[in-house]
Formats: sequence, structure tokens, C-alpha cells
Amino acid sequence: MALSEHEQRLLDQLEQQLHAEDPKFANSMATPATTGISTRRIVLGALVAIAGIGLLLGGVASDTPFSLVLGILGFLVMGAGVYYATTRGKRASQPNSPARKKERETSAPKNFMSNLENKWDERKRDQ
Repeated sequence: MALSEHEQRLLDQLEQQLHAEDPKFANSMATPATTGISTRRIVLGALVAIAGIGLLLGGVASDTPFSLVLGILGFLVMGAGVYYATTRGKRASQPNSPARKKERETSAPKNFMSNLENKWDERKRDQ
């Protein structure tokens, strides 16, 4: 369910206040848009894992002297493919860059809590 415009503005104001009061905590809680595992990594990792399974099966099925080495190599390649598919890549860009921080500071109200208190008082007066 999408937030209304008013709720979205309040949420943005709360986020700005959090960044103003405790920027270290806010940065640790921020979730960049690129946190998900990319489809490209999953597909590439799966292909490498399948190649590793092929090497492992080839090592087990063969009677050559290096079949043990081939099986171990296949297992390692398979493990590397699964690891690559399930991990996240490096972050593309920091969501809290100085330019974004300056933009946030210019649009932030001077005192968020006093604005909320004023709105609350206005509502009480209207009743």
C-alpha cells in the first residue's frame, strides 16, 4: 500500500531529523538501492557452479591418475560459483554523498519538533 503525500512528507521530515541528530546511526541504517543481489551475479554464479559439478562428476567417473585432482578442482569451482551467486557486489554509489547531504540540509525545516507541536496546537484550537 502506497503512502499518501502527507505521510511521505512526514516520513521524509523524520528521516531528515534523524540525519541531523545522529548522522552516524542514520548512515548505518541507510539501505542503498543497490543492496539486492543482481540477476547477473546469480546467473553467472549458477553457470560456474554447473561447470564445477561437471568437473566433479568428470573426476569421479574417470579412471585417470589425476581424477582426484579433477574432482577436488570441480568441488572448488562449484563452491566458488555458489559463493559468487549468493554474495553482493560492491556498492555502486554512496546514497549519503556530500551533494545529497547538502540537498537534504537545504530542504530540512529548522526545527522539526516545533513544527509538529504547532500543527498539534492548531488542531486542538480548531476543535
